[in-house]
Amino acid sequence: MEAVERFQVRAVLFDLDGTLLDTIGDLVEAANRMLAELGRPLRSAAQIHSFVGKGVAMLVRRCLTEDTYATELEIERGIEVFRRHYAEINGDTTRIYPGIEDALQAMRALGLKLAVVTNKAEEFTLPLLQRVGFASRFDAVVSGDSVATKKPDPAMLHHACGLLGVGAAQALMIGDSANDALAARAAGMPVLLVDYGYSEGMPVDTIECDGLLSSALEALDRIAVA
Repeated sequence: MEAVERFQVRAVLFDLDGTLLDTIGDLVEAANRMLAELGRPLRSAAQIHSFVGKGVAMLVRRCLTEDTYATELEIERGIEVFRRHYAEINGDTTRIYPGIEDALQAMRALGLKLAVVTNKAEEFTLPLLQRVGFASRFDAVVSGDSVATKKPDPAMLHHACGLLGVGAAQALMIGDSANDALAARAAGMPVLLVDYGYSEGMPVDTIECDGLLSSALEALDRIAVA
């Protein structure tokens, strides 16, 4: 049996939607409330599932323009309407993925520093972490508006490492999409992808990374604390 590579790291960075938390029910509900208010046809859960990953603005843009057309003014209005609805229901149907709580506890016991790095805006990220009981689990939270650019740009990951006091090569990224993989590669850190997430409709096993996880607990077999 071939030995798996173990990464010498001091910190683990987690994506949020599709990695730590299954938030798709709330996102679908808010998106369809937005579409209804704007007089647009509703989208299927599967369609909206494939739109998640690059933040609210891109989610709304895709809801309003995929196979149809919307002006920039309509998209701006859609973002405003979506934010209002999502703020009302954020966390209502969200669930923590199996294995996440045990993985976080085990990583903390190893002395690893932990961070959330998500393209979700801070106004939604922080209340959601609070609602699911994760607010005190992480040493840093970097949201989609914490820095000027979102994943797949590596700036968010570098910012998280700065907050944790570690170099990029001393951190491991765990995510569910090409956004996470590309950002990690550009930042110079290893990346593992979960196979149960959203991945913007792209088969996760086609994304170049350092390994796939069916549970976050499997990441512990890939970590050697630096």
